Amino acid sequence: MTGAFLNALGVLFGGLFGLALRQPLSLRLQLFLRSALGAFTVFSGLCLVWLGVSGSFLFALKQVCIAVLAMTVGGLLGRLFGLQKISNRLGRYAGNIIAAGQSGAPRKVGDGFNACAVLFCAAPLGLVGAVADGLSGYYYLLAVKAIMDGLATLGFVKNFGWPTALSAFPVLFFLGAITLACQFFAKPLLAAHGLVNSVNDVAGLLACAVALVIFEVRRVELANYLPALAVAPFLAWLFNH
Repeated sequence: MTGAFLNALGVLFGGLFGLALRQPLSLRLQLFLRSALGAFTVFSGLCLVWLGVSGSFLFALKQVCIAVLAMTVGGLLGRLFGLQKISNRLGRYAGNIIAAGQSGAPRKVGDGFNACAVLFCAAPLGLVGAVADGLSGYYYLLAVKAIMDGLATLGFVKNFGWPTALSAFPVLFFLGAITLACQFFAKPLLAAHGLVNSVNDVAGLLACAVALVIFEVRRVELANYLPALAVAPFLAWLFNH
């Protein structure tokens, strides 16, 4: 659960730093941090793919092809289930609370907490990072998300006050639960059939897709591709038997 703890700490420290900071971060610093986070996200994603690829060149190529196919099938399943629409609804719910707080309208004490809890828990990178942490102990994706959420909390705490930082606790419980479920239930089953690497490959590619959003290269419906994490081991088992 290293990644979940790091993510929660990022939110807490972001809130504390935001309360102590008198002036908002400069635009130049914000652009630098976004570029650095995007670069580190790509690096972390490619490292995870590299760790998941093993064997001869042809076998490694086969693993990458399976991961790409899994993302294609997973994307179709995600559209079928409307995962991105669900994610968008959650985002609009949180966005409306944040917009109301910034407009000076009357707000409840827990508005900032609710908005941040929804945003931070529903983020696709968090789900992908929790799976990677549970299956392989690879917590770097959640470390990236910890910085992202910390910077977001830094801004939100100015409008909603200290309760915003308490959203670290649902983040810890939610991502921690996913991590533990993957570690104690999914990992033994996948490891017994040599399928853990197939999930890592897809998780790494999804992390690289997150970087496209950070750099504003293109808008990617990330939530729709989450089923690829479950499709990948099935395809790997199918092609290896």
